[in-house]
Amino acid sequence: MKLIFLGPPGAGKGTLAVRVKELLNAPHISTGAIFREAIAAKTSLGLKVKAIIDSGKLVDDETTIALVKERLAQADAQKGYILDGFPRTIAQAEALATFSPVDTVVNFDIPDPGVIERLSGRRVCRKCGFNWHTVFNPTKQEHVCDTCGGEVYIRDDDKPEAIGKRLEVYREQTAPLIAFYRAKGLLVDIDASPLVDEILISFKKAVGLQGL
Repeated sequence: MKLIFLGPPGAGKGTLAVRVKELLNAPHISTGAIFREAIAAKTSLGLKVKAIIDSGKLVDDETTIALVKERLAQADAQKGYILDGFPRTIAQAEALATFSPVDTVVNFDIPDPGVIERLSGRRVCRKCGFNWHTVFNPTKQEHVCDTCGGEVYIRDDDKPEAIGKRLEVYREQTAPLIAFYRAKGLLVDIDASPLVDEILISFKKAVGLQGL
């Protein structure tokens, strides 16, 4: 099953993707991870991305699309995948349809106050990247990851002054994809306000996986 997870920052896409990845035995693919892997591998595209990021600019559509196409061609993505953070624009969505049409687009619907509550309390492990939350999923020891013992910190873009800007960017660039995919009959909506166990139940029902 080829899936796209859509929703504002803080909607819980990444958290649910970890659960769905195990459920479907399919890779969870985020643009951030693709960028980091390409840079680490020092591929030609990776070097180009590094130069763009180092200059403080956003990675352009053409480069992002090329990296995603390269990643989806790998063996582990042939039977399905979960795309998180791509596409971000209509242009990226149209390009994706030319080389890997998706089965379902899951829209994680959550009001702004819920986003603010989640992001302001989110903490990330520097070592393994696991997401924790001061309210919903706190670590046993403050600032220490239960999973690997790494340092748990608050990302700069999860600080209150940055959250509003992230929501503005989402509405301007990515929210139009909701109407785009709804018009194609590919979109399903999920209430992303509850805890992850309830969201997983809604997800299974929405995509016809109640038996798993």
